[in-house]
Amino acid sequence: MAASLQSLSGLLQRSTIDDPEEIIKACNAQLKKSKNDLDALHVKTVALVKLDRFEDAIRVIEEGGDALKNRVPLEWSYALYKAGKLDEATRIAAATETGRGGKHVEAQATYRAENFRRAAEIYKELSAENPALAQEQNDIHINSRATDAQLQWSGLGSLVHNTRPTREDLEAFETTYNIACGAIGRGELDTGAVLLKRAKELCKSSEDLLPEDKVAELLPIAVQQLYVALKQGKIDEAKSLTEEINIADIPELSTKKIAQNNITITSQSESESNPFILHKQFHQIPASTDGDRLFSFQNRTLIGNSHVIDLLVRKFDGIIRSTTKALSSHPAPTASPDINTLSIFNIAAHARDTTGEASLKEVLPLLEKRPQDVGLVLTIIQLYVAAGNVSSAISVLESFFKRLDESISESDKDIRFNPGLVGVLISLYRIQGRKAHIKTELAKAASHWQPRADKSPSLLRAAGASLLTSANPSDLDTAGQIFTELHSADPTDLLATAGYIASYATTSPEKVQSELQKLSPIQELISGVDVSALEAAGIPSIAPVTTVAAGTGRKRPADDSKQGATKKRVRKSRLPKDYDPSKKPDPERWLPLRDRSSYRPKGKKGKQRAADRTQGGAVNEKSEESAASTPVIQAKGQGGGNSKKKKGKGKK
Repeated sequence: MAASLQSLSGLLQRSTIDDPEEIIKACNAQLKKSKNDLDALHVKTVALVKLDRFEDAIRVIEEGGDALKNRVPLEWSYALYKAGKLDEATRIAAATETGRGGKHVEAQATYRAENFRRAAEIYKELSAENPALAQEQNDIHINSRATDAQLQWSGLGSLVHNTRPTREDLEAFETTYNIACGAIGRGELDTGAVLLKRAKELCKSSEDLLPEDKVAELLPIAVQQLYVALKQGKIDEAKSLTEEINIADIPELSTKKIAQNNITITSQSESESNPFILHKQFHQIPASTDGDRLFSFQNRTLIGNSHVIDLLVRKFDGIIRSTTKALSSHPAPTASPDINTLSIFNIAAHARDTTGEASLKEVLPLLEKRPQDVGLVLTIIQLYVAAGNVSSAISVLESFFKRLDESISESDKDIRFNPGLVGVLISLYRIQGRKAHIKTELAKAASHWQPRADKSPSLLRAAGASLLTSANPSDLDTAGQIFTELHSADPTDLLATAGYIASYATTSPEKVQSELQKLSPIQELISGVDVSALEAAGIPSIAPVTTVAAGTGRKRPADDSKQGATKKRVRKSRLPKDYDPSKKPDPERWLPLRDRSSYRPKGKKGKQRAADRTQGGAVNEKSEESAASTPVIQAKGQGGGNSKKKKGKGKK
């Protein structure tokens, strides 16, 4: 052991960080003499990690046994993270004493595993410990901004408390780029475009980067700019950006896949689009690996693009088979956007290019087979709303909620009070003016989420604001509890502060007296209001709320300019030809002919009337019975003879 330490120590003194291959050769030579030499295994592991040979490093650590694993937990967790084994990397980094380095590995592994909430907490802890190295502090700041951007993309923007960039943020291209991504995740495309442009200029003018490093850093910025241009509909700008992107120069396979997707979409203009060519180009994009895989929201978009292209080339049966297989392997109901998106494409394939009521006829039978499918329920609601049938849309969602209310599963209860689904029902109720239903639904949702740690602040704000309008003391108490909790969680939230004050202003004003100064004074709020103009304008009339969506089921109103110029058509005179204006019209002309006093019915002649009477003569009862039982009906044109034969002349 002493000889091995001396040989390794002498080699390391003569070597530098640039020759890890020589270190590995020396370690292998020593391991031939002593297979279980921990020092040699340790040094070899570090050298393999420096060479990015992470699979080899993991194999060496596992072959070294528990003794080596306990000695190199940081290298082991880092190699697992780089190899894409994120759960193991997170477990080892969090369970062992790896110091600040282990926390960094845990943060990166949880970030890559899309546990952005935990990653943000770790970076917050690292930043609070005031790292001694300025470079580490810079890395923490950059990664924190990247985590905030991912929270925005994943729909957890409420966890991001600081969205305004500081001056220091805008001095480095990395933080500027991450802040731009956060703005894009919030839907602020114009702000994101400006920040991306600044990040590109900062990267070009950076003195710390080599020319080849600048090219590698500029490519992701250009790919993000291309995405923003496509979202804004700036096709010409997008086409010019594609000229700056050389896909072969992009090292990351995930970024390369996104770039190829957006370039393919940009090249397919409306005038020259061919779905079959687009299908061929799209499926030429290479697939990403586990170590460099797409995030779920990125992968969801690419899968959606693939299904859209399959719909364009009318591969309906193939989409139905693949999506049905995927849906059957996941429990329903679920709030997973990946599964619900697959459900929507399954519905589109069943509809087979139909729209409106025709598509509803194809889709409604699916609800009997998949009553717990959230994506299916939302699609049917959308179709009903588009057709102007809001009542049926509400009925579908209420029936779905009723089925979930009857379930005993806790996960089903979470789906029942999912903030997004509750928001859909509230929006439908608002269309029909059902204020009482809105208040009841929000109160039930608030009571479900209030004791939970993963509550939705936006849902609680809406529930509290609705309950404040109630005259029921219990509703006011519930609103006070909601706003008290929201205010305690974030004292800078002005809406929560206002709700907190309003909840106790009448019952316990002394409790909220200290918070009044945080709100803007009434004089400041109404300083820009012209009372005279409002009074002169009068009170606007509100159209009655109907169950039909606005703009549907009604005739299109004519233009004002055309309406005044339209002339009323004059009807032609329908008077009889022998009409004499000087002659007084018959006052009984409106009565039926039989009801007029001048009516004289036509009777039979004397001999015919006498023949119809028996006058005591013999009666042929058989002939009368046959005549009464078999009435004669003359058919027109049914005989075999000539239907055009002339009738015989009768006596005049």
